[in-house]
Amino acid sequence: MSATPANTPATPTPAQDEPTGATRDIASDVVARVLARAGTARAEGGTVHAQHDGEQLELEERSALRRVVGLSTELEDVTEVEYRQLRLEKVVLVGLWSPGADPREDGAPSSAEEAEISLRELAALAETAGSQVLDGVIQRRAKPDPGTYLGSGKAAELADVVAASGADTVVIDGELAPSQRRALEDIVKVKVIDRTALILDIFAQHAKSREGKAQVELAQLEYLLPRLRGWGESMSRQAGGQVGGAGAGMGSRGPGETKIELDRRRIRNRMAKLRREIQAMAPGRETKRASRKRHAVPSVAIAGYTNAGKSSLLNAITGAGVLVENALFATLDPTVRRTRTEDGRVYTLADTVGFVRALPHQLVEAFRSTLEEVGDADLLLHVVDASHPDPEGQIAAVRHVLADIPGVEDVPEVIVLNKADLADPETIARIRLRERRTVVVSAHTGEGIEHLCELIAHELPRPDVEIDVVVPYHRGDLVHRVHTEGEIDHEEHTPEGTLLRGRVAQALATELVGVSTQG
Repeated sequence: MSATPANTPATPTPAQDEPTGATRDIASDVVARVLARAGTARAEGGTVHAQHDGEQLELEERSALRRVVGLSTELEDVTEVEYRQLRLEKVVLVGLWSPGADPREDGAPSSAEEAEISLRELAALAETAGSQVLDGVIQRRAKPDPGTYLGSGKAAELADVVAASGADTVVIDGELAPSQRRALEDIVKVKVIDRTALILDIFAQHAKSREGKAQVELAQLEYLLPRLRGWGESMSRQAGGQVGGAGAGMGSRGPGETKIELDRRRIRNRMAKLRREIQAMAPGRETKRASRKRHAVPSVAIAGYTNAGKSSLLNAITGAGVLVENALFATLDPTVRRTRTEDGRVYTLADTVGFVRALPHQLVEAFRSTLEEVGDADLLLHVVDASHPDPEGQIAAVRHVLADIPGVEDVPEVIVLNKADLADPETIARIRLRERRTVVVSAHTGEGIEHLCELIAHELPRPDVEIDVVVPYHRGDLVHRVHTEGEIDHEEHTPEGTLLRGRVAQALATELVGVSTQG
């Protein structure tokens, strides 16, 4: 398919520049590269698993429900309703870049290069959600049009692109106001969604745990609430004619509560219920974290951009066999696994949800309880896709989200440059000059994993209380805890019990001294 030349609006305002041949060529090249899938947010060639990824049964279950190209939702025989099949949505992408804009504040890229990277990521998001990208349009303007986001000229051009390509959905690389979405739909005559709605849809598809589903539903309702659309007074509810009820009968008849007001009230009630449910689930996680702290089990959190290889890294270190997929936001539910350092100390590794540029604030708020796992960690492994066209942008986007999580500023951070087998050595060298602490690894080939494990063992807090105790033989549980949580210099079996010399945490030292004294 050919890329549609994308230029500035056909009717520019005085604040905008006239379209130039160079601008049109840049925009056309950007769309052409996006449609060619060169350097998207997803690696080429599909999902490739390593030996430590295990059987990946969860991936087989997810793939069994994948949408298929070429199937139709139309029924060939109306008597065979159960054979309706789901087809891929066909989408057209729309990007906008504003010279001098700050992507973290304004949401719009500030150059054609940033717009290309953002549009590639949008294409990968659309494909992850189960869509087929047909075409794209990109525009340069000082700021989004308050009416149609693109302006009347570009919106009319977009309508022609949609009609020519046969698309049924337009995806905007930004966040649309409710009025902008409605106005744009009226022009292009197909469904229009923005980047936030697309990400929420992916989260809804991939959420698996009860808490994850509740968090996603809460985020979706927060997004939906201001975007409900009414249809005038014909949708109103009248009070009814009974006499006994409070507020009913004569004098109470009238427009009453409209349909849209009723919907909003129901959504607010549902949101309140979901918040209570999520809050009720929090003590379970806090109890597990408190148990790990009580037993002095150090924790390491893995965070980073979506599809940077966090789950693959977890598998490479622990052999956990958690889901690995070449898709954005494949992991939503946090996974915690125990493993040991080379000298036998136990610690936990927590795999968290991935981040993305302009991550919807509804999701950040809904997943805040899950992200607190990062703030309570003893070490943060910030995983970066070193083969991505803009790894520095990924690092900045992740840190922008992490800055809102309490306690993260006190957690030591290590930049883990993953996918070293695919990355440009110059890119790796550039990042290592900018970042204070980095490790270069490849979770797929195993390169650098041993060095990373050594660094983790070095950075984890060590027990600091010296012990020289005799533990009675009937308290073998305490000896086991010293082996698990502490460092033993000398162990000897005596007639009175097990002699232990070494170092443990303060809480365990107190227990050992008490038992030893009693013995």
